[in-house]
Amino acid sequence: MGGYGYGMMGGGGFALGWFMMVLWWAFILVVVVALVRWLAGGGRGESGFLPAPRKPLDILKERYARGDIDRETYDRMRRDLE
Repeated sequence: MGGYGYGMMGGGGFALGWFMMVLWWAFILVVVVALVRWLAGGGRGESGFLPAPRKPLDILKERYARGDIDRETYDRMRRDLE
């Protein structure tokens, strides 16, 4: 075998190195995109990370609109919340 050969990598070192480089840059890209989205939306609401909090009175109105509760129950609960 002369002074040339595949060495310890067996000839696959270049392909593995290329794959690891692509994997590294994909990771960096994901981190940058997540950071920009978090900073742009403050970490909540429109950015998709956390839904905006709903107020109890809004939830009560939705329940009444769906027909889950009747008018008397709605009025009593609304007075309790206010």
